[in-house]
Amino acid sequence: MGVKQSVTTVFLWIVFTMCSAVAKSQDTTTIVPDTATVIYGDTFPVVKKDTALRIINLNPYFTLHVDSSLSYQLQVNKNPDDYFWYLKNSPVGLRINKDNGLLTFNAQKSFFLSGKLKYDVNYKVQLGVQNLKDPTDRIDTTFTIVFYNLEIVPSKVKPAISSTIWAEEGETISFKVLCETGSFPIENILTFANMPIHNYADVQQCGNEFKWVPDYDFVKETDSGKVKIVQVFFVGSTRFQVKDTASVKIIVRNALNYPLAKEEYNQVVRNIQRYVLQLKFTFLQLDKKLKRTRTARTTFDLTAATTSLTGTILGTSSSQEAQRTGKILPSVGLAMVPIKEASVPSKSIDQNQASSIRSSIKRLEYVLTDNMLLGEKDWDITRKTNKLKDELKQIQVQLIDVPVELTNELTEEELNRYFNSPRVNKKYRLSTR
Repeated sequence: MGVKQSVTTVFLWIVFTMCSAVAKSQDTTTIVPDTATVIYGDTFPVVKKDTALRIINLNPYFTLHVDSSLSYQLQVNKNPDDYFWYLKNSPVGLRINKDNGLLTFNAQKSFFLSGKLKYDVNYKVQLGVQNLKDPTDRIDTTFTIVFYNLEIVPSKVKPAISSTIWAEEGETISFKVLCETGSFPIENILTFANMPIHNYADVQQCGNEFKWVPDYDFVKETDSGKVKIVQVFFVGSTRFQVKDTASVKIIVRNALNYPLAKEEYNQVVRNIQRYVLQLKFTFLQLDKKLKRTRTARTTFDLTAATTSLTGTILGTSSSQEAQRTGKILPSVGLAMVPIKEASVPSKSIDQNQASSIRSSIKRLEYVLTDNMLLGEKDWDITRKTNKLKDELKQIQVQLIDVPVELTNELTEEELNRYFNSPRVNKKYRLSTR
């Protein structure tokens, strides 16, 4: 009987062991490794509980493109119902559910267009989770979120001037060529025009200055409206050979060749000054001749008057011979008058010529002063040059019969001193009668 019980007990124990093995093989329950740590000893494993608060699925780096959304569930290694979540210095639109730790974000394009968010900027966000009952049971960490744009923004060439400008020949045209940078910056710029132009500063990079001075003979007489239209193109390209073209229309008007006009004006002034010096010398010669003539005629007049007076005195004398001489002497005085006219004729013509020369000199000097150039660039230079030419020609025609001579004996200073002397001014001043 005892033997049978022992056999039965062993059998039951074997059946129980087999059933337990089958049950263990069908059991799928496992220990969550995030909540326990298994330490293997010499004989049996010992389970140690994880007490440190940890975020078990934190991603340290997020990247999002425009018009995309983010939904990320954060987890801790403890009961989530006992904790709440929070964010610090988060970008616009990034939120977290304080109860369950669900991180959400919708990258709307309006955020970037308004400037609230920017592309390719590392936004560092502070993330934290804390126990509702124990303030010391908390953890703070950080992660980075970056936004990028799938849309390619083209770069553009922007001249710092309107699309159409007016200029004149000889005027400097200068403006900068700027660039509006998009997804890929413009690395080089090619400059060309619709017609050959010379002496211009080429634009090769963004921010370079285009400078050009049209020649005075750039606009031809055959051009319509005395203008010529130049179209200048600036072609910018990126490293991927994506190109953008900007154009500026330059309308060049026919203008005065000022350097040449000024040289012509100076030449006319020199001609007038040289002619004035010739007139002053001629005036000096005429005035000296008039002075000698006047002296000789005065001598004849005094001699004739003395003779007549002596004859009158002798005519009243008591001596017959003296009376006879007194009757002859007045006749001698009268006879000296035709001799004076024959030997020293009156110089009325020379007097008139001298007066005319002096007035012409004064007029030319006044015209030179009245038509002198003003400023660095006198735009009335053509009219003044023509005025000087006309005055010079008119004076030369008036004095065509005057023997104008050139001498090297007197300097310009000596001639001016004689011409402006008080004696000459008194002699040739205008009469008020």
